[in-house]
Amino acid sequence: MLIFKKISNFADLIIATLMTKEEKYKELQAQITSLIEGETDTVSVMANVVAAIHEAMGFFWTGFYIEKGGMLCLGPFQGPVACYRIKHGKGVCGTAYERRATVVVPDVEEFPGHIACSSLSRSEIVVPVFKSSEISEISENSENSENSENPNPEILAVLDIDSRELGTFDDTDREYLESIMAIVAPHLC
Repeated sequence: MLIFKKISNFADLIIATLMTKEEKYKELQAQITSLIEGETDTVSVMANVVAAIHEAMGFFWTGFYIEKGGMLCLGPFQGPVACYRIKHGKGVCGTAYERRATVVVPDVEEFPGHIACSSLSRSEIVVPVFKSSEISEISENSENSENSENPNPEILAVLDIDSRELGTFDDTDREYLESIMAIVAPHLC
């Protein structure tokens, strides 16, 4: 598939550049499904998922924060060094955890309480990873990214992605990243 293929000539570079965001996500979704099929090691799955997303989409920082005892703790990531721990309700990651919903931030400078692990980060998206048995309930209510049937679904981790550009993330990112996390979640339990 194209997005993991080493670009060895100018024609391949043009094709990769011409792909829309949605086309990249569709390929990425299929590749991640295949990549993690049958894998049971949580860290290995997280590491390869992060690497796949980071390489395919060209984001500045891509990683997981894992829920551990009331904190979000740094997990596998790609990009510059990051904060080790984030309290629930703090920053974009902690807010997504607390709301139990994806948070899209077009300009991190305007997000109250933003935690700046890097001053180069300009926009951000954080997607909760729900325990797999609770995903079907959540997806039925995903239009408003709230879960009215189960107001406190268990969150295993959050996927945090930063961009160097303002306004990078939109509903396309939210939709596909939520879908990819639903595919990944059963491999994290």
